Amino acid sequence: MVRAALVAGVLSGAPSTLHALATGGDVLASTRAAGTLLPGRRDRPGVVAGAVAHGAVTVWWVGVLALVSRGRRLGPWRGAVAGAGIAALDLGLIAPRRAPAIAALPQAPQWADHLAFGALVGATL
Repeated sequence: MVRAALVAGVLSGAPSTLHALATGGDVLASTRAAGTLLPGRRDRPGVVAGAVAHGAVTVWWVGVLALVSRGRRLGPWRGAVAGAGIAALDLGLIAPRRAPAIAALPQAPQWADHLAFGALVGATL
C-alpha cells in the first residue's frame, strides 16, 4: 500500500503538469489549491500545505481502493475507472462546495490526474 501511495502520489499529477507547461499555466497551481484543504488555509494556499494535503488525500484514497479490492488485483483499467469515480466525487461534488480553489482549476487535466491516479494505484497495489 505504501508503494502504491508513493507511485500514485508522485506520478498522477503528470497530466495537469504537462497541461500547465503546454499552455503556459502555473505548474504549482494545483499544489497550492490542494493546500486550501487544510484547516485555516482556505484563503492562504501554499506549496508545502498543498503537498501535505495531497499526501493525506493520496493515502486516504489508496487505503479505500485497497480495502475495496480486498487483496484482489485491481489492475490499471479498473483502477482508472475507480479514479473516474473519485474524480466525480472530488471534483464534481466536493470541490464546488468546499474547495473553490480546486474547482477553479481547469477540469480536464484534473480529471486526467484522477484517472492516472487510479490506474497507477491499480497497477501497483
